[in-house]
Amino acid sequence: MHDASSETLAAPRPFTVFHDRLREGGAGPTLVVIPAGEFWMGSPECEAEHADNERQHRVVIEQPFAIGRYAVTFAEYDRFCTATGRALLPDAGWGRGNRPAIYIDGYAALDYAAWLSAQTGRTYRLPTEAEWEYVCRAGTTTPFWWGDSITPDQANYNGHDTYGAQGRAGLYREQTVPVEQFSPNPWGLYQVHGNVLEWTGSIYDAGYGGAETRCAGREESGARAVRSGSWLSLPGWLRSAHRFRYAPTFRYSVTGFRIARSL
Repeated sequence: MHDASSETLAAPRPFTVFHDRLREGGAGPTLVVIPAGEFWMGSPECEAEHADNERQHRVVIEQPFAIGRYAVTFAEYDRFCTATGRALLPDAGWGRGNRPAIYIDGYAALDYAAWLSAQTGRTYRLPTEAEWEYVCRAGTTTPFWWGDSITPDQANYNGHDTYGAQGRAGLYREQTVPVEQFSPNPWGLYQVHGNVLEWTGSIYDAGYGGAETRCAGREESGARAVRSGSWLSLPGWLRSAHRFRYAPTFRYSVTGFRIARSL
């Protein structure tokens, strides 16, 4: 079994940030180019709060791809709604703009990806579950990209609880925060831990039988894998390896998404 505690925080690497232009004018979401590579997906049994559905295994990401530097914001999603005649989603009274879009179900995330594809001529999609954990970890193997513990100064979650020997209780904000808050991970991505849950395109498979490496078709039945943890989550639920599962029709004030794009 691979021991994540034997490895240290990965050094930041140069990364490419870009936007695609939309046919209707303006720019699409900010994207970061992610290289091909391989990593240990899941968590070692010695990790605090390790679960049986986090079987650690080696995964190869065969092709580079791009992924949103932030979760899709209300400003971005509202533009899609206006362009397609959809009703705007509620914001729970917390504000819109550069806060992450919430009350997103899995099908709505796919619809947004399809609209971006039509607007740009590029192939937008949701990340696979394996791609999601790969970019979350950014070369690290600890429970969080910065290390073994967490505080409310590093992410947005239920800060009344603690995780890790150096973790401490603190602020529980009880709502989302703007997507650029807190430090980005070594690959330049913001809030891969907390703020909103993020849909992946993969069917949830508790045993990691391969579904984690592919995007399911819209018509395929089964719960989808959801990652990241949210403003409502306990700190252990924000770990890089932690997994949620929801029917693609599920939507709540914790559900958002991060877009991916094939290169």
